[in-house]
Amino acid sequence: MTSSAYDVAIVGSGINALTAGAMLAKAGKKVAVFEREAAAGGCMRTEDLGEGVVIDPLATTFVLWVTGAGHGALAGDLARHGVEFCATDTPTGVLLPDGRALVYKMDRAANVAAFDAEAAGDGAQLAADLDGFGAKANLMFGLMGGDPWSRGTAKLLAKEGWSRGTRGLAQAMGEALTSMRAWLETSFNGELPRALWAPWCLHAGLGPEAAFSGQMGQVIGFALEVAGAPIVKGGAANMVRGLTAIIEDAGGTVRVNAEVAKVSTNGKRATGLVLADGETVTAPTVLASVTPNQLYGSLVPDHGKKDDLRKYRYGKGDFQMHYVLDGSVNWKTPGLEKVQLLHLTPGLDGVSKAGNEAERGLLPEVPTICVGQPLAADPSRAPQGKSILWLQLPEAPRHVKGDAAGLIDVPADGQWTEALREAYADRIEAILANHIEDFRSRVAVRKAISPADLETMNVNLVGGDPYGGACTIDQFFLWRPFAGSTRHETGIKGLYHIGASTHPGPGLSGGSGFLTAKELGA
Repeated sequence: MTSSAYDVAIVGSGINALTAGAMLAKAGKKVAVFEREAAAGGCMRTEDLGEGVVIDPLATTFVLWVTGAGHGALAGDLARHGVEFCATDTPTGVLLPDGRALVYKMDRAANVAAFDAEAAGDGAQLAADLDGFGAKANLMFGLMGGDPWSRGTAKLLAKEGWSRGTRGLAQAMGEALTSMRAWLETSFNGELPRALWAPWCLHAGLGPEAAFSGQMGQVIGFALEVAGAPIVKGGAANMVRGLTAIIEDAGGTVRVNAEVAKVSTNGKRATGLVLADGETVTAPTVLASVTPNQLYGSLVPDHGKKDDLRKYRYGKGDFQMHYVLDGSVNWKTPGLEKVQLLHLTPGLDGVSKAGNEAERGLLPEVPTICVGQPLAADPSRAPQGKSILWLQLPEAPRHVKGDAAGLIDVPADGQWTEALREAYADRIEAILANHIEDFRSRVAVRKAISPADLETMNVNLVGGDPYGGACTIDQFFLWRPFAGSTRHETGIKGLYHIGASTHPGPGLSGGSGFLTAKELGA
């Protein structure tokens, strides 16, 4: 048993933990990050599949980072440590079952023309909607990314109220609650324009009928047009190495295979950590990048949060797949080769149907498939003659009650097994094979990751939920994680809760780490 002392001890090593650690270390704090797994990074991982092929098995797209405040604070340091972002000018697109497709570019005029080609007036409405969001971007990004309890947010609301008027501010806030379906059905007449945006609400942990999902669609459209869908050259693990290097350069440390058993307190304030092997760590400030259940059920149990934990809900599970192919990806529909994130879906109703099936515990009959093509932006991830596909399906049941198609046998206990995982992967592969020439004959590697596998890889992914908890409006913004939450405080002085389960929510933005580091003087 040993003992060590730091200014700041951080539990977990995901994007928020490393962002906070890097900023606090640069500010002169002695920082230590403790990760239970064998590698730091949380959902930022890179795996070597051999023969020069590397994949990001979990998260891969950094648009929220490059447009966020964390990047503004750390971009120079990351560049100095070799972190490079790369993207194509075609960040997303949609492909329908009949082969029709629509591609979205980082070019407003091209997007307007493409939308108008599908339905007269849809392009003009796209421009109007994005310009409308742009006019209130300061308000929306301020509320979504800032501290809702801060003086800065109060000043922002006062300023917006002064310029817009009280009624105008209320109108802007009310419009933000629009669902994805409401936005799409009142703005676009074309099937493809609706289908292009519909799946994007899933990446915000929402369904197309959920409040605020339409606003998230406009946020994403705005961000993709400005920044594309950047990935880290060489793999997401290079981002982890860059943030770790910033911490270590400032005298801090990032430790792996270091599971934290509990947060030490002297009653009302945190005093450090106790690791699972008995090692004690002294620190007056502790940041925990974990789920509420881990924090209040394990690290600081009996803290009066039992009723909050009972009410806290997790969202749908996630299913990931990865392919290495011999040769190029030959889409039967031309023009899709450079699209970084391509959704395969029947459209708005298809997204709604699949999401509803997953919500009810069923394997979707026709899942929404997000196909990433990392080599389009970063050819260094595979040698000549090989191709990579990165697949994400955000509509998977955490507990499986049945198959919506009635074709796959489900275990009586509802657990994800290897057989169930591979059977569902076969369904996904059949959809891909309908759209890619000679697909099955060129598969060199297929790797499927079920919701249960995700939780095994990262304990924060409860039931395979990649968003740290349901992102519905009642469990978001100033009500995340709990209705009574204030900032990232826990009720224990010196102990702060960060991560996807806290404001500003999930995604590779580092937002909660940035906000907490700023609160602590970084």
